[in-house]
Amino acid sequence: MPVMTGLSGNEIWCLTKKGLAPGDLIVGNSVFSMGVIGSFGSSFRTFLGGEVKQVTDLVHEGRANAYARLATEAGRRGGVGVTGVSNELVFLNGNIEFLSVGSTIHASDHGGENVAFTSSSNGQELYCQIDAGYRPVKFVFGNVAYSVGVGGGLLGGLRSLKRGEVKEYSDVFNYTRHLALERITEEAKSAGANCVLGIKTSIIPFKGMQEMVMLGTASHHDAYPEMFRTRPATSDLTCLETWNLAKMGYMPLKLVLGVSVYSIGLAGRIKSWFQALSRGEITDYTHLIYEARENAVQKIANDAQALGADDVAGIKTYVYDLGGGLIEFMAIGTAVKRVPELATRSAQLPCQAVISDRDTFINTAEAQLSSSLDSGSKGASNASEMTGNATGLLKLLFDLLR
Repeated sequence: MPVMTGLSGNEIWCLTKKGLAPGDLIVGNSVFSMGVIGSFGSSFRTFLGGEVKQVTDLVHEGRANAYARLATEAGRRGGVGVTGVSNELVFLNGNIEFLSVGSTIHASDHGGENVAFTSSSNGQELYCQIDAGYRPVKFVFGNVAYSVGVGGGLLGGLRSLKRGEVKEYSDVFNYTRHLALERITEEAKSAGANCVLGIKTSIIPFKGMQEMVMLGTASHHDAYPEMFRTRPATSDLTCLETWNLAKMGYMPLKLVLGVSVYSIGLAGRIKSWFQALSRGEITDYTHLIYEARENAVQKIANDAQALGADDVAGIKTYVYDLGGGLIEFMAIGTAVKRVPELATRSAQLPCQAVISDRDTFINTAEAQLSSSLDSGSKGASNASEMTGNATGLLKLLFDLLR
């Protein structure tokens, strides 16, 4: 039988250089009733807002089921590991499917039924990770389902009449975002890792709530002190960025993020409404967004300083229009520190490890829908996607319409 792999030519080349061979594409899934999730959302939403724990647990169970079945399938095929592991939600006919997909990889010295590692990194990223001295351990994730809540909405609504930060909203959003980070860190610790690399963060809206999920690869590097076994380092830098920083002598310490929710205030809304009648700058919104941005960035600067970091790399900023004159601003980056005598295994990366593979299959209908929704949403709320790329949400919407 031929090998049926999801790996590209560049990925296969990179893995071969590390003594690994491509294996079959494998899938793990689990289907839950959306009715059950919806009833939890309406019955258990807290008055003051925050995490809806029953929904978090239910979604976590579905994600874990899909991943476990993927890993079991890889073991049956004699794989040493699984690369490119995904963990998605697909809405189908009133149900929700939790779906994990990856590609088995093999090694000549492995013949057991238990895989040695699983990774969210694709073949090229895995090459960079291994060459930078990081040993992949396990695909891990942390999630939290949350709602602003009736109480939070009322208190926040009253506070939003005045210009400035709406602390009730800031606290809810800040708390839930850090919860996801804590949970992915705990999974890495349980796996015996001392760091989590390549964390990808997204926000998925459903049933009047939102789920924030972080996916990454729990890994191990010998250069980390013993303390990181109990509190693994976290990073949202790509594996290519991690290799470059390792080449320069830097290691990630922690993913740092800051959240601020600001209101333009009732007077500001009235003023901006009149300003919007004519062409030109709406100064109140300009100043508000600037102030919120400065506040969020200052929060991650404070966290990085408390960690003893030398720098914060890869800072990304996101602005979300929450409606009613409320704006959430979030800043996220990775605190890094210089480590003496840190080095990569290779002097430089091969071009096959850095070339972006080209997608040669384009679903025309989905692409048209994506383009239409994207053009219609410019200048409006982009709160559905934290990564700045709405592809995940668009796929879910297309699945619903299909």
